[in-house]
Amino acid sequence: MPTTTMLENPKKLEINSSRQFTSWLAEQNLSLAFTTYQAGKVFFIGLQPNGQLSVFERTLDRCMGLYAQGNSLYISTLYQLWRFENTLEQEQVYQDYDAFYVPQISYVTGDLDIHDVTLVNNKLIFVNTLFSCLATVSPTHSFIPLWQPPFISKIAAEDRCHLNGLAIRDGKPRYVTAVSQSDLAEGWREQRQQGGCVIDVISNEIIATGLSMPHSPRYYQDKLWLHNSGTGEFGYIDIDAGKFIAVAFCPGYLRGLAFSGDFAIVGLSKPRENKTFSGLLLNEKLNSFNASARCGLFVIDLNRGDIVHSLNIDGIVEELYDVVTLPRIRRPMAVGFKSDEIRRVITIGENSTIN
Repeated sequence: MPTTTMLENPKKLEINSSRQFTSWLAEQNLSLAFTTYQAGKVFFIGLQPNGQLSVFERTLDRCMGLYAQGNSLYISTLYQLWRFENTLEQEQVYQDYDAFYVPQISYVTGDLDIHDVTLVNNKLIFVNTLFSCLATVSPTHSFIPLWQPPFISKIAAEDRCHLNGLAIRDGKPRYVTAVSQSDLAEGWREQRQQGGCVIDVISNEIIATGLSMPHSPRYYQDKLWLHNSGTGEFGYIDIDAGKFIAVAFCPGYLRGLAFSGDFAIVGLSKPRENKTFSGLLLNEKLNSFNASARCGLFVIDLNRGDIVHSLNIDGIVEELYDVVTLPRIRRPMAVGFKSDEIRRVITIGENSTIN
């Protein structure tokens, strides 16, 4: 039988997993975290001691980009970029949780509409969508620009091309996705169907065009994977040919992408009924399958393109943004800001000296 988890909330939220989803988590020896900016929540998905699904959530206003490395978890929110730290040692458990993420550092960036976040050589790099550039944090300013697409003539708070995704290759920022090549304020909105592109950050070359609202580029197993979100397709870019190769169609607007072994974990959202999502090929495909858009996570076999496991979400959460794997963690949790718990969580570092 599928696993069902109901969270206590004035509004209904129901999470159902496919029959083998929990077994897959155990086999992969990992847990997952995903964000929903629409509901302002970060969710941690793992396993209870009895093997059933564990769901833990915290409230973070407009949380979007996620990046996990070691004990650190980075999360972008409405006007801040947070670093949470897992304070538990290996084999240590707190209330049956083996990871306990505590907020440690916050950079106040202002509302930049930060999308993807990553860490390169201990340097935080994020997609500054509002200003159409890649940027990093600053101890004295909202951000420091690092790179902008070749067609963007000015760093301005105009979301000109809807730059949204960043992929790392060989330890360097290498590929970005944008919904258009527009250089006008919010010009991307008129090019949602086929204006999307992938740009090589190092060469400044546009290596793929004709995409529909591409998101979440990730370089993995020598391929540049991404979502052609406007068509509901997950696939990869043939870099030499400059073409998108579809691997699987998913019944939803795709955002968020992580990997484990020969599997991809993708996030699905229900398209909003507004101009941003109207007129996309995704809607035609859903109608052709006589299907409705879904919200949740799909696990896709990279070798066959089959959807092998799923986590389905119904109720107040209708849109996801990002997803990450938390390797070797069975059941994670985090401290939030809505109760006084954060006042009472105190950790002590190793002894040091003044000199």
